[in-house]
Amino acid sequence: MNLNIETRNEVIVIYVKEERLDAHNSGDLKSEMQRLFEEGKKNILVDLHDVRFIDSSGLGALVSGFKNAISHQGNLKLATLQTQVKSMFELTRLHRVFEIFPSTAEALENF
Repeated sequence: MNLNIETRNEVIVIYVKEERLDAHNSGDLKSEMQRLFEEGKKNILVDLHDVRFIDSSGLGALVSGFKNAISHQGNLKLATLQTQVKSMFELTRLHRVFEIFPSTAEALENF
């Protein structure tokens, strides 16, 4: 999976550079978030700007990351969801679980 990771003001930003977040690659994202929380990172922002499709595996990886954040007293937030991806979050009611921001800059301001 193609992930770009950078640190901004003690927030780890993971840019998912894939058009699809599905069963074929969601495990990589899940593992990366788990590794970061286990290393002691507290704040993670996942930027989904390039993701045009997400399935239940992709949603599951993000939910797993969210649970990992809670267990490590951290935060996981999402930014820049495309319309179709945002619709999946609304359909599954996960938009009530995650803090979702229209831009990375807005999300970073809310950590």
